[in-house]
Amino acid sequence: MKKLASVIAIGLTLSFGLLSAPVHAADGEKTAQQSKMGMCNKDAGEKKGDERKSFMKECLSAKKVTQQGKMKTCNADAGAKKLKGDERKGFMKECLSKSA
Repeated sequence: MKKLASVIAIGLTLSFGLLSAPVHAADGEKTAQQSKMGMCNKDAGEKKGDERKSFMKECLSAKKVTQQGKMKTCNADAGAKKLKGDERKGFMKECLSKSA
């Protein structure tokens, strides 16, 4: 009887997992993962086989630099260069506008 209950529980768990719909963003918007996949796919270009797999794995696992992270890095760089006033503002503007 315990075996039957276990088999039924496993069966229900598997069928629920297979029947559940994937999570989608509202109004047809892409999720962050879908956007990242599209970007990596585009960047992969004409790569094929193992080269493509390796590139996609690395691209998809790369951490996105947040604006807060950029701000922290740029602030530290400006401090190390002892920039002040307009010179610091210009440096920060340029530093923050660079893509990660």
